[in-house]
Amino acid sequence: MIVYFSATGNSRYCASYLSRRLGDPAVDSTEALRRQEALTLSSQQPWVFVCPTYAWQIPRVFAALLRRSTFTGSRAAYFVMTCGGETGNAQAGLRDLCREKGLTYQGLFPIVMPDNYLVLFKTPGPREARELVMAARPRLEEAARAIQRGEAAPPLPVKLLDRVKSGPVNEGMYRYFIRTKKFRVTDQCIHCGVCAEVCPLTNIRLENGTPRWGGRCTHCMACISRCPREAIEYGASTRGKVRYRCPDDPA
Repeated sequence: MIVYFSATGNSRYCASYLSRRLGDPAVDSTEALRRQEALTLSSQQPWVFVCPTYAWQIPRVFAALLRRSTFTGSRAAYFVMTCGGETGNAQAGLRDLCREKGLTYQGLFPIVMPDNYLVLFKTPGPREARELVMAARPRLEEAARAIQRGEAAPPLPVKLLDRVKSGPVNEGMYRYFIRTKKFRVTDQCIHCGVCAEVCPLTNIRLENGTPRWGGRCTHCMACISRCPREAIEYGASTRGKVRYRCPDDPA
């Protein structure tokens, strides 16, 4: 069974692709995240957890969901993490998570997809994004074949910089950088409420139709990227940047 978390579509795309290839259902974790509830799932096929890479680790909100959830049946667990470039030493934390849950860690497949973190990076235009998505398919196919055969993913090489990125840098990002005070709306806002609807953590409320951000943000970029008028900015760092959403169809 495939369990995924996705805000702007990259991980949903990968989960849907693997679902087709493996003939396994793909479970969207969004509602459980919104309600701060646990999942109770059973599968005789290997577990495949699909999510983005946040500061060279699995997103903390997704890791917390997996920790409080119950997974019965198969004990094999694969991870597929979408990223703009690489996943650092995320595999170390995934091994620990599997030990906590009594699962057998079967490895990590990093899948390079279009970068959506426009707070720090330049997001690709539609043509470049489509090329990156198409280029990711051979790696997804490789992951699907390994999962079908029950083979572990090859261990990823780890350098000192990878440990730093997934360790101190990750801690610093969450402690000092992932904040909401810089979110704002421009005069383009039409008070439609889409931002509140798509927030996976119900962190946005509307005051007279205008969005206000709470303190539970994970910088998933759903609100910025899915605003129909591109009316949401994060300080000056997102100004003029392309808003990115992954295509829905993995066919």
